[in-house]
Amino acid sequence: MSMYECYDHNFFATHFHVELFTETLSKDYHIDWDKIQIVGWPMEYLKDEITPFGGKDKFDIILFPHRVAPEKQVDIFKDLALHMPEYRFVVAQEFPLNKDEYHNLLATSRMVFSANLQETLGISWYEGALVDAVPFVPDRLSYREMATPEVLYPSEWTQDWDSYIANRDKLIERMREVLDYPNPQEVCNNVVTKLQDFFSGKQLYDTIKGT
Repeated sequence: MSMYECYDHNFFATHFHVELFTETLSKDYHIDWDKIQIVGWPMEYLKDEITPFGGKDKFDIILFPHRVAPEKQVDIFKDLALHMPEYRFVVAQEFPLNKDEYHNLLATSRMVFSANLQETLGISWYEGALVDAVPFVPDRLSYREMATPEVLYPSEWTQDWDSYIANRDKLIERMREVLDYPNPQEVCNNVVTKLQDFFSGKQLYDTIKGT
């Protein structure tokens, strides 16, 4: 609250981020909506940095690119590996990768997986889409407003461990459907097109400059 009051401009990347912020404040707290702006995030350099790694042969790799933390639900990912043995399920943080090695891993993966319970923007799934690793994300959090329908799955399938177990077969069926898309490059291009404004600082720069 103190930081919000002190700043003339409070920048957020997504509508979900704003909702999370405002709902966390006291219900009796007056929110000055003129001080809140959704401007994406200044990461337009990502496209130029990552796309040179694209065009590589794909391996049957499904990638978990997130930090290993409870809200990322890595246990779901590891359980899926037991039921889809034809794919290699890779948790990126379990390997000492430098940036180029990580980008190469993204570029040779077929899918970037998320069962996240916390996400206000999400960078890794955009990075994956830039090199034709199809994102597979739940219909919740910031994903709901950012993703295209082709890469979403119902939120309740991974909202917690018990829900995952109850819906595991449906989740696997949907994963296979996405993995079998005949033109994954087109799917990724659609995702990238929708996400470009979210990963640009233009609105932020214009606001700071007063234009």
